[in-house]
Amino acid sequence: MAKNFDYFEQLTTRIGRLRMRRCGPTPALTIFVAYAPTSSHEEEVEAFYMDLEKFYREDHAFYKVIIGDFNAKVGPTRTPEGLHIETHGLQRNEQGERLSEFIMTTKTIRGNSQFRKPSSLRWTWGHPVEGSAVK
Repeated sequence: MAKNFDYFEQLTTRIGRLRMRRCGPTPALTIFVAYAPTSSHEEEVEAFYMDLEKFYREDHAFYKVIIGDFNAKVGPTRTPEGLHIETHGLQRNEQGERLSEFIMTTKTIRGNSQFRKPSSLRWTWGHPVEGSAVK
């Protein structure tokens, strides 16, 4: 597996890129690792998404995957967003709105919302001061 890695590049303090070589008929793959700021400073969050979108659009791999922590709750949609964002979450926060905008502008698909769970199994971790689980 290691011989298939082309390179890893730290693009910013919050975004990295792992490039995998073309392997026979399988096209090249780029995996972006991203960790959005937890800050409530809008400028910092906006700069993060601008950088991520720029790096995403500049990359010419056939397959691109973005993984990481976006501090986002992407719950029921407020606008018709089609296949890009499903409505299987519980709530939506400001970070979720920003992530949704990014997904729509880059025409990507958010994979972990494609699977429907019963409402009783939908939850997220919360800070112990605020409560351990949010339902």
